[in-house]
Amino acid sequence: MLAFLRDNAPWLAAGVLLTFLSSFGQTFFISIFAGKIMEDFSLSHGQWGGIYTLGTTASAALMVWAGGLTDRFRVRALGTVILLMLMGACLFMALNPVWWLLPAVVFALRFTGQGMTSHIAVVAMSRWFIATRGKALSIATLGFAGGEALLPLIFVALMLTWDWRALWIMAALIAVVGIPVLLLLLRQERTPQSWAKSDQSLGMLSRHWTRKQTLRHFLFWFMVPALLGPAAFNTAFFFHQVHFAEVKGIAHVELVAMFPLYTGVSIASMVLSGWALDRLGTARLIPFMQLPMVAAFILFSIANGPITTLLGFVFLGITTGANTTLPNAFWAEFYGTGHIGSIKAMAAAIMVFGSAIGPGLTGLGIDLGLGIEAQYLLVAAYFVFTSVMMGIGISRARPDLSGAA
Repeated sequence: MLAFLRDNAPWLAAGVLLTFLSSFGQTFFISIFAGKIMEDFSLSHGQWGGIYTLGTTASAALMVWAGGLTDRFRVRALGTVILLMLMGACLFMALNPVWWLLPAVVFALRFTGQGMTSHIAVVAMSRWFIATRGKALSIATLGFAGGEALLPLIFVALMLTWDWRALWIMAALIAVVGIPVLLLLLRQERTPQSWAKSDQSLGMLSRHWTRKQTLRHFLFWFMVPALLGPAAFNTAFFFHQVHFAEVKGIAHVELVAMFPLYTGVSIASMVLSGWALDRLGTARLIPFMQLPMVAAFILFSIANGPITTLLGFVFLGITTGANTTLPNAFWAEFYGTGHIGSIKAMAAAIMVFGSAIGPGLTGLGIDLGLGIEAQYLLVAAYFVFTSVMMGIGISRARPDLSGAA
């Protein structure tokens, strides 16, 4: 492991940097400002959720096209442009004076942060590493975990004395500082595996699948509910964290203080799933990936004290960690790496769309009187459904992997 880190440090560090900077467009970060945004713009939970849904859906639509740019441009070039756009999006949030521009603000943050910055990182790891793909993904995506652990706690604490808009200016500065660091790390960028015309990472039936072929294949559609689920309801949980804290009768800062445990479990799950992935492959692992979400949302629903809530975070972290490695490796393993950027862009668009509908649906439910605790029981049932669908799809497709190198 130490030799792997030493030999590949610049490329792995670039992945960590990009996944960390994607935090500024992730729901766990945007949602810590939810109370201030709704107060300043006089919005209800449903209205703010609707705005978030609208902006994120537009981001998902653009990802279908823009994600394919990773098949054409190197990481250092595309990453620089996207980080400049992320800086602009953060400044847009800081300076926006009117509620009707909020959908555009959300669109800019979600597209540049959650969408493209993270997409560039995971596509690069999927391309640059073959035999050690799981290990590379688990290390590079530590940036997600670092962002979840550090940024909410730091920014919620700063919000006690700083104006929330000033904190978005700080986020913009951090994003732009990432550009010279990225360029330094990628002075000698690895040649993407597909550009080298290597056939070492073929998909099913020993070929590199195109996006059009993937969309016509049954397995893709069996995976769609699982792509939507964590994006929708993990996002919804963090989006409504202020409301959840109120319902459970705890201070928001007390809930945020539980995030490091969730992050620690996520990191452990991420590393373990990456290790298991390189030895067992995604086919054996991915059908069981979302079962901990069933336990997590049941516990969040019935929680009446900190112990049950903390246990919910443990189960949530197990799936969150595995979800950063297994799905990203799944596309390369089953469909090859020749067109992985455009295929992964389609999957990313579905996940971004899931993160759009989750807050909107749950916010509407709150406004209509369906409590968040009752909603979380329905969410648990949904993850039972996604696990069954993945199991059926993988079992049917797995024989076609036998010929892949």
